[in-house]
Amino acid sequence: MKRRGFLKLLTWLGLGGFAAGSGSLAVARSRNGYYHGPVSDHFDGVNFFNPGGHPPKGFVPLLKWQLGGGRKAWPDAFPSPFSDTPPVAVSGDALRVSYVGHATVLIQAGGLNLLTDPVWSERCSPVSWAGPKRKNAPGIDFDALPKIDAVLLSHNHYDHLDLATLTKLRRKYDPVIITPLGNDRILLNHDPELRVVVGDWGDSVALDTETSITFEPMHHWSARGLADRRNALWAAFVINGPAGKIYHIGDTGFHDGQNYEAARAKYGGFRLAILPFGAFEPRDFMRHQHQNPDEAVRGHTLCGAEFTLGHHWGTFRLTNESIEDQLDLLAEARARHGIADDIFRHVRPGEFWEVPPKAPHRS
Repeated sequence: MKRRGFLKLLTWLGLGGFAAGSGSLAVARSRNGYYHGPVSDHFDGVNFFNPGGHPPKGFVPLLKWQLGGGRKAWPDAFPSPFSDTPPVAVSGDALRVSYVGHATVLIQAGGLNLLTDPVWSERCSPVSWAGPKRKNAPGIDFDALPKIDAVLLSHNHYDHLDLATLTKLRRKYDPVIITPLGNDRILLNHDPELRVVVGDWGDSVALDTETSITFEPMHHWSARGLADRRNALWAAFVINGPAGKIYHIGDTGFHDGQNYEAARAKYGGFRLAILPFGAFEPRDFMRHQHQNPDEAVRGHTLCGAEFTLGHHWGTFRLTNESIEDQLDLLAEARARHGIADDIFRHVRPGEFWEVPPKAPHRS
């Protein structure tokens, strides 16, 4: 790998996902700059962690990956032929989802408009001159967005937490930002006028009299810079409202399916799951933080979803696999597990899906 490309990767990671672990960039910490709270089954008093799970890799494994080759080509651009202009809202039991790109999805249900991990910036990076660059424009023009009631912000990696977009949303719509513990410090240090509600796994937030958001575990990690690795929590979300239950995961390792099984046991299944399936190679480096297409399809079944929308693919080049790999391996996984492509769907930026109330029976 060229030195310039490696420096770009370090820049995208905030030089930092290596703060605790191995390698010369490790920084010893005895305090948390984002969050102070009691010890729990996923917080040791300084850092958050995945119970029974795996921490992220350190600098030396990262270096081995970057120098090891195997990085497949991406096109300079991967434009979508679609562009969505969403309705003002949908009501009753209607459920409309529109793919903006990467992990950004507009969810319209119960008269509310929710955005997940909104990124409209050209790069997912702390700087404008380096880091992964969009291969396609956002599937909804920012000015075509309906009024946004809430943002579901899963964690603080740069491809999910885009401060410029959040301030732009605040100025236009002032949505409430619902995010796990510790991320409020990052948001409010940048823009004190943001409306932020934080929660721990298991906490719930009422959006109105009919719709609630519950924080649930996902197997991941967090970092924005050299000294804040795992200082803020990461979370999946369950939306429960008039359109049924929706399970959204912004980024996760499969973790032997444990979180999927726990979610099904707690909620009894979902009308829709929104699950990541890209950025998964090389597996020895990525397996505990990013699930692959086969694991995403297995997750669809384990959590009891009627339908699933796949995301986290085709917009930002983050890992070794190609766009074709992402789609081909998803198609193979659906066939292997007997899941039809209209049950577990991938769509291009700007495509929308009016999710049926129940999946059809298939013999």
